[in-house]
Amino acid sequence: MIRYPILEEGATIGITAPSSGVKVELHDLIKLSCSRMKTKGFSVICGETVWTQDKAKSSPAKIRATEFNDMMQDDNIHIIIPPWGGELLIEILEYIDFENIKSKWILGYSDISALLLAITLQTGIATAHGTNLVELRGEFSDDTTAMWQSVLSTKTGESILQHSSLYYQKEWNHSDPSLCVFHLTEQTCWKVISNTNVKIQGRLLGGCIDVIRHLIGTPFGNLQHFQNYQINNEPILWFFENCELTTTDLRRSLVQMKLAGWFDNCTGLIFGRSPANQSIDNYTVEDIYKELSEELQIPIIYDIDCGHVPPQITLINGAYAEIEVEDGKGSMKQFFNP
Repeated sequence: MIRYPILEEGATIGITAPSSGVKVELHDLIKLSCSRMKTKGFSVICGETVWTQDKAKSSPAKIRATEFNDMMQDDNIHIIIPPWGGELLIEILEYIDFENIKSKWILGYSDISALLLAITLQTGIATAHGTNLVELRGEFSDDTTAMWQSVLSTKTGESILQHSSLYYQKEWNHSDPSLCVFHLTEQTCWKVISNTNVKIQGRLLGGCIDVIRHLIGTPFGNLQHFQNYQINNEPILWFFENCELTTTDLRRSLVQMKLAGWFDNCTGLIFGRSPANQSIDNYTVEDIYKELSEELQIPIIYDIDCGHVPPQITLINGAYAEIEVEDGKGSMKQFFNP
């Protein structure tokens, strides 16, 4: 049974850095982001880990875990949004107090998705794969990003519909800041490996494949237990985004997931856009999708609004979803079914 937190008006946001913190020269990004949240009616509590960064992490693993645990157990904090991702979140998983986690949203992506998926698999509490705090510092948000509030305000038993973006950002241009953070210049097109229109449905699970692949074989990646005891063996609909994996490393990771049984009882796979998808020896990411689709006999949708090529829709680990692609346009309806 999936438990869905709910975002109420005037909620207090806890900001902690379970992966990377923020160096001194970038502290203004956090201050601006906090200011934007306050103008939206939220209160903000920043943890100490947010303001430090050394040796590829905000602080030692136990300190990061303790601050996260404290915020998860604090009744005065209603949602947790890390500043951004990072590299070494996996170090804190063994120190997370899964037994006493309270039902509240955690929103983020990239390295944070290892924590999101682990919590949903371990506890049955839904988690939110979407924008991070720093990307909410703009004077306004594009329509796709802005849906995070509506999605997280959806009540158990209700549903929420999101659509593919009109345009996406090809590359970051920090020297030319935008009022909405992103520079959305390229036309969005959701694609299907069979070049046909498609509709698939299932329980959503996923995240940044660079990091969630490392949960395989650990207590934090017990997918079989989740399927048996949380979702009554309903089929899984996986979503992935690739941050830095080469094409061959992506293929190795997906084969490992297949061999580990992660794609058993799976209705489809969806992949976000990625700047890392460069061909190696004439081996392209489309080749990977085609091979996987044939091996698993399931549809594969790609170049969706998810991950490091913004904007991105808000995807809920544990929600039941219907995804439809027609002539390059996509829609995703998520049902907050227990």
